Amino acid sequence: MARRRGSSSNKRGDRSRRAASKAREREASERGWKATLWRWTKRGVIAGTLVALLAVIGLVTAVFFASRSLPSYASMRESQNGQTILVRARDGSQIVELGPSYGQWLEANEIPDVMKQAMVSVEDHRFYSHFGVDPMGLARAVYNATVEDRQVSATSTITQQLARNVFLNSNRTLDRKLREAVLAMALEWRYSKDQILELYLNKVYFGGGAYGIDSASRKFFSHSARELSLEEAAIIAGLVKAPSRYSPTADVDAAVGRANVVVGQMVRYGGLDPAVARQVNVDAVKLSTTEGQNSIRYFTDWALPQLDLLLPNGTFEPIEVWTTLDVGMQRAATTAIQSNVPGSAQGALVSLDRDGAILALVGGTDYVNSSYNRATEAMRQPGSSWKLFVYLAALEAGYTPDDRVQDVPVTINDWSPRNSGGTYAGEIDVRTAFAYSKNTVAAQLGNEVGFSNVASMARRFGITTPISTYPSMVLGTSEVRLIDMVRAFAAVSAGGQSIEPYGILRVTTAEGEELYRHKETRPYTLVPDYVAAGITDLLQTAVATGTGRAAQIGRPVAGKTGTTSSNRDGYFVGFSSGITTGVWMGMDNNDRVPALSGGRAPAQAFAAFMRYAVRDRPVEEFDTDLQLPEWQLEPDDEFYFGEDDDYYFYIDEQGNLVDPSGSRGRYGDGFDVEGEGADVERDPLDPRGMDRPSPSPTPNRTPAPRRSEPPPAASDDFLERATGQNLPRDERQQNYRPAPSGLNEQRF
Repeated sequence: MARRRGSSSNKRGDRSRRAASKAREREASERGWKATLWRWTKRGVIAGTLVALLAVIGLVTAVFFASRSLPSYASMRESQNGQTILVRARDGSQIVELGPSYGQWLEANEIPDVMKQAMVSVEDHRFYSHFGVDPMGLARAVYNATVEDRQVSATSTITQQLARNVFLNSNRTLDRKLREAVLAMALEWRYSKDQILELYLNKVYFGGGAYGIDSASRKFFSHSARELSLEEAAIIAGLVKAPSRYSPTADVDAAVGRANVVVGQMVRYGGLDPAVARQVNVDAVKLSTTEGQNSIRYFTDWALPQLDLLLPNGTFEPIEVWTTLDVGMQRAATTAIQSNVPGSAQGALVSLDRDGAILALVGGTDYVNSSYNRATEAMRQPGSSWKLFVYLAALEAGYTPDDRVQDVPVTINDWSPRNSGGTYAGEIDVRTAFAYSKNTVAAQLGNEVGFSNVASMARRFGITTPISTYPSMVLGTSEVRLIDMVRAFAAVSAGGQSIEPYGILRVTTAEGEELYRHKETRPYTLVPDYVAAGITDLLQTAVATGTGRAAQIGRPVAGKTGTTSSNRDGYFVGFSSGITTGVWMGMDNNDRVPALSGGRAPAQAFAAFMRYAVRDRPVEEFDTDLQLPEWQLEPDDEFYFGEDDDYYFYIDEQGNLVDPSGSRGRYGDGFDVEGEGADVERDPLDPRGMDRPSPSPTPNRTPAPRRSEPPPAASDDFLERATGQNLPRDERQQNYRPAPSGLNEQRF
């Protein structure tokens, strides 16, 4: 019994000893773990301190070298590229502002305090206390992002924004943010706070191409930033966050709402008196108005490249370009095209004043959808409006509107033109043939006067594109630009005097210094006044009773329609009260347009525009009184009182002045006026020796009586004495190029 009790006590003692031993081991283990943790903690702190120290050293080094590599302050100010071009209409109103603009550079002391306060309050209210990066703002952004489980919000300071705008891009990457921070601190190291703010306010982007507060002020308020009010400064400061969203020209309500936020920030951080803030009325700010028609860009695309020639020395400062454009007429032209163009076709319009000033120019139905300028760039066939040059050549050759011609089927070099509708009127006068656009008569006239002479007439009147001398060229198969055709008709309106289209009146700097002013060019005579009167007679009849009746506007109008085969192009060009306007319609891909003809939609668009364009101008009657020269009068009236050796003037069947002295003319000897001589002539002045087709068939004109055996065509010496002008020696051969034989095409 005693043994069992002793054995039990021993067991309990062993268990106690083992427990105590384990406790001691646990204590020792805990002490060792704590010692190890403490040891590694100390090592971590030391390592972290070293890493932080190295990072600081690296950061300082990076900032130091970055600051050393920064350009000088003067270079920073001059590193502006791009130029603002403010385009004004003829009445001085602003119509569009183009190009990146930096405005005028404002020194720190020139910038209104309200502008500085507004920008600092809304973009970086700790600007004057941080070193380029705002640690407090960054810590708060990280905390908010952690609590709200979202991305870290933007915390860029004004200095960081300046670094990004000047040196970096806007990629949202960690690398870019780190470089932005380094450059921001380098800027703070290198420049003062006032200099940084000055750089920022003169370079930050405010939308619409405006860089800097001066450009923004001129764009939105039409005055310098030196004159900014509190309300205007708030609007500008509010743009930086999202220029497109808060632009006052895009969304006035959004701009006003954002400006009110800026005013609230100014009260909170900028020291703005709350009483003053309560009196702020952003809604009352007067914004500059610009013409909203996108069609104006067609005009500026044509006019502004000319500045490279008008301003040969160039300039990078903001400029203002005063143009010839009439805003009301431009609006009317846009409406006329959009309202009358058939289906999905395109349309273009050009309108010139009597001196060549462009009053309106529309290059398409919608500039946003297509900036291709069909008024100045597109080359399209003008159709029968080209007959202007055929009949000009015929009138210069001696025809009059009352001369009789034959509208009958005709074949010229295997080409047989047909009239629209396939009918023929027989014997009619020139006036009727033109008014009803008789193709057969135009073909005969072109053949008689010479297709090359028709091409030469077109060149004389300003056609700059290649001109075919196929017989079919009389029907407008050569492609032309609308602006060139309008120029030609404007010259007719001017009595046969040359016209030079222009769109820029003057160019000034933003401060008003004049850099360029348009000077009137001296016109020169393209055709005699009786030829201009004759063609005006024909053009007036075409609108009064012919194919252009849809162009009538209740006052005298002269013009000509044009329609190409398969209705691919529709043309109308005409003039009234000193304004000449041309309209083209068609498809860009040259597809046919059902029911399109020059006498319908283009003529209707012409009339719609011209009713507005001439409404304030006096009615002008056309001068169609033909005062023919002596050599074109009846024989009894041609008697010339003078010495026996004076000259008696005639013209041959080609319309050339002839010399009764019998000297060799420019076409050589033996030309038969009635076309009964040899089938082909050789032109002695043509270096290529090209054959000239005989004038047959002719339009069977019934001319004034002529002498039975006319002398040869006039020589150059005779022409000089007869006209009192010296003919350029180097142009004699160039000005005359004979028509081709057969169907071989020439380009003139």
